[in-house]
Formats: sequence, C-alpha cells, structure tokens
Amino acid sequence: MSDKTVVITGTSSGIGLAAAVAAARAGWQVVATLRDPGRSEALRKAATEAGVGERVQVKRLDVVDPDSIAACLDEVVAEHGRLDAVVNNAGAGHVGTIEQGTVDDVRAVMEVNFFGVVQVTRAALPHLRARGGRLITVTSVGGVVGQPFNEAYCAAKFAVEGFMESLAPVAATVGVSVTVIEPGAVASEFVANVGLDVPAMLAAAGPYAPALQSYIERTRTSFTGAQSPAEAAAPIVAALSADEPPLRVQTSEWARDFVHTKLADLDGAAVQALTGGWVGRTMS
Repeated sequence: MSDKTVVITGTSSGIGLAAAVAAARAGWQVVATLRDPGRSEALRKAATEAGVGERVQVKRLDVVDPDSIAACLDEVVAEHGRLDAVVNNAGAGHVGTIEQGTVDDVRAVMEVNFFGVVQVTRAALPHLRARGGRLITVTSVGGVVGQPFNEAYCAAKFAVEGFMESLAPVAATVGVSVTVIEPGAVASEFVANVGLDVPAMLAAAGPYAPALQSYIERTRTSFTGAQSPAEAAAPIVAALSADEPPLRVQTSEWARDFVHTKLADLDGAAVQALTGGWVGRTMS
C-alpha cells in the first residue's frame, strides 16, 4: 500500500497530528493539511522522530475556503496520481450559551465544523469514487449527546453526524465508504485553542454563572483522565485499512458508554438527568 494516499485536515496538533503520523507509520502516503503551514513544526518533528518524515507531506488547506480546498486536492491528485482517503478532522471549539452570544457566533462555529466538512467532502468525492476510497470524519460524542454550554458546537457536530449518516448509503453505491469517529475527552491543544477566559466568562454570565461554574469544574475534572491524541487517532487508522469499516466508531470505552446512553434514550430523560448534573441541576 506504499502508493495509497490520504489527505488529513487540521494536523497542526492533537488528533490530526497523531493521525497523520500513525497513518504514515501504517504505510500511507499522508498529505497533512493546515490552514497555516507555518504551524507545521510540531507535525514535522513528530513525523521525523517516528521515522516517517518522507511519508508526510504538508500542504495548505483552509476548510472555509473552497478555492483552497480545490487547489489542494487537485495538487494531490496531480502529484500522486490518486486520492484513496480523506480524513475530515479540522474543527474549532466553542463554549457559551445563546442568550449571551450572537447568531453570528453560531454561524462561525457551523462554518468551520459543518460547512467545512461539507465543502471538503464535496470536492473529494469524485476522486474517492475513482479509487473506491474512504471518507472518514472526526465528529465527537458531542455529535450524539447535546452538552451544556456547547450549543453551537454540538449543533455543528450533530449536523455532521446527520450529513454523514445520510450520505453513507448513497456513497456506498459508488464504492465509497463513510465512517464517523467519535472521541470523548482528548488531552490535546484543542481545549486550549478554544481560548476561554474563565474569570471573564463567569463575571459576565449573570444568571447563568452558577451553571457555568458547575460545568467548568466538571469539564476540568473530565479532562484529567482524557485519552491521548494517539489513542484517539488509532481508530482512524484502523478505519483506513479495515475491509468493511463501520459507520460509527467511538474511540474509548467511556465514549461508547456515553453514546449508548443517548442511543437507548427514547424520551431524552436519561440524557437530561446526566447532563443536568453537569450544571448543578438535580432531576426528580
């Protein structure tokens, strides 16, 4: 499989970086993309240390810029003669509740996390059809279970899950497999990149301050036992090489249990009892 080529978005850190290195170690020719290739130092270092520097090629791709997407994918096919798989990993976090944010905030989150995935997918499908390829998208357990103060983020990830679940049987008729990867808490720079000023948020939270305080305390605790990016990336590489990759993959036992709560919860009571506790609300 030395000539098989995969494009991975959002590879400057975290799951994307780990997936790029792991895929290269598994024998893939990896095109690791970033909005700003100047931020590729950590990726290049990790690839070199893993002995796969020659198998990881860095290119610019901005998921909110259709011209950037088209240019990158055209270059990949021109240079490698093929595109066998795409991993939609690029994303951005957001914490807040709608009364204290703006609709433009929500649109910005949707633009990166949902429409970015849609645009990359649309551009990639003709190439993937030609190879009977793989389309893998990193969503989140937040794409299955709505979480407090993550309304915009979860809405975007829910949209991605619905989009891919709907696309999967259609894509299968032309030989393209579709998989979504659902991580739980991952110890990566993704959390830091949300850029939260917690004291300022709490000071401005007004009537939501007690709930926000409870949510932040719970979230800090959950990330102390988070998966490593490498652990979360392993199912991505497994899906790249599986004979028949599943539609939905959780990256840990905790994530499987968490998603199961929702999928077995017909009236929503179990999820509300669970996430209500995160904001200090007790259910009778």
